[in-house]
Amino acid sequence: MQGVVKNSIKPKPRPGFVRAKSRFRPEIVFLRAQLRKLHLRTVCESAHCPNLGECFARKIATFMILGNVCARNCSFCAVKKGKPEPLDPKEPEHIAQIAKELALKHIVITSVTRDDLFDQGAEQFYKTIVCVKTALPGSTVEVLTPDFQGRMESVERVLESKPEVFNHNVETVSRLYALVRPGADYNRSLSIISFVKRNAPEIITKSGLMLGMGEEKEEVVKVMEDLVEVGCEVLTLGQYLAPSRTHCRVRRYYLPEEFDALKETGLKMGFKQVFSGPLVRSSFQAEELYLEFKQGEKR
Repeated sequence: MQGVVKNSIKPKPRPGFVRAKSRFRPEIVFLRAQLRKLHLRTVCESAHCPNLGECFARKIATFMILGNVCARNCSFCAVKKGKPEPLDPKEPEHIAQIAKELALKHIVITSVTRDDLFDQGAEQFYKTIVCVKTALPGSTVEVLTPDFQGRMESVERVLESKPEVFNHNVETVSRLYALVRPGADYNRSLSIISFVKRNAPEIITKSGLMLGMGEEKEEVVKVMEDLVEVGCEVLTLGQYLAPSRTHCRVRRYYLPEEFDALKETGLKMGFKQVFSGPLVRSSFQAEELYLEFKQGEKR
């Protein structure tokens, strides 16, 4: 367990296959300006996603609601921590507006964790999804939610807006939760996915893990088994990249062939879809994954 938490040890150099693409092309600057004009944030920026350059260049972004400051202090995450901001009542319509301007067909919405709110932000999720679907009839919506402190009435409120995909990440193995995800609970996260699949079986269930924080392969496989058991259909696996030296450090870099092997393991285990690779993130190529999933259902 030593070395998993914050440290000042010189980080290992990143292999070439986890290097981010340029973030300074003109189309990227343009999209950022459009977002700021409407006071909107993206997890792509706040979480230092290595795929930001590629996605922004294609005018694709994962919108982050409920402000830009998280109420929790996960040691792997680059999102700001501290006292959360007041909710922006115009946020749902602004997200619908920019989604329409960008002609998005599949909109991904996530948030910071808002333990300070009575419903943990569920109503803002609901309003945002409804606004998007009203502005863009025929569009599909994917949510990546926090755990809502395990309050299923909040989960149910999000489900009432009928997103096509419900994603809740377990992020890491159970053993590392206390160090990597203080305030979260492994079994609570599993219970959310189970609740969604039991109460809204038509909604695609999705989860993800970041690898390289000190977990063992057997532990990763155990998480995958647990996810299949609770009804998770889609799994994403990516390499953890430390945002700074004050975050938990990278214990190892997985090789591309190791990600390929985990994908095969997951598919044999029962996942309908596994997206696995060094730069894979929860929302990366979300629209393509969704379309592939639906095509697979028709076969």
